[in-house]
Amino acid sequence: MSQRIALFTFGLFIKPSEHPDNDGFHERNDPILDAVEHAPGFIARAGYEDEPGPPCWGEQVYPRFYRERGDGWSPATLSLWQDLESIMAFSYFGLHAEAVANGRQWFQKPQWPPYVLWWVVGDHTPDRVEAVERHEYLHDNGPSDFAFTFKTPFDARAIEYRIDRRRMNDLAARHRRKIPAS
Repeated sequence: MSQRIALFTFGLFIKPSEHPDNDGFHERNDPILDAVEHAPGFIARAGYEDEPGPPCWGEQVYPRFYRERGDGWSPATLSLWQDLESIMAFSYFGLHAEAVANGRQWFQKPQWPPYVLWWVVGDHTPDRVEAVERHEYLHDNGPSDFAFTFKTPFDARAIEYRIDRRRMNDLAARHRRKIPAS
């Protein structure tokens, strides 16, 4: 049976979404979403309710850490990947890595995990409710094969895993070659 890995990310802006201080985030958002579509190991991502693009995977919900600020949303992504190295290559190299490095300008320092990973079996597509459940579980209980991070990863058999850094670097190099020029 095939196994894929799910990634859910969540952050809270320091200021309301449309504040000019967040322009750098918004300017990078669409190019990053386009780049992920070309990333080695990427399978699919959830879209957002009432927006063009991929379908939303279930009701758009947020972890209990979400605080309404009058803008009605907070940056949160849900995606499926072939393996951990593919996610790391995309997340920590290229345009997304540059955005992560600037994240302190836009996002509150989280008192929760900024992301969660878990393995998905067969053709199951996780929805946002499942993603939030795993995210909150990680916060409350720490990493396990149910919900984990890159610092304490597990493989699809629920065994602690060591990231293959060489493979991750090779995937990052492949990704850089595939990104369309702006």
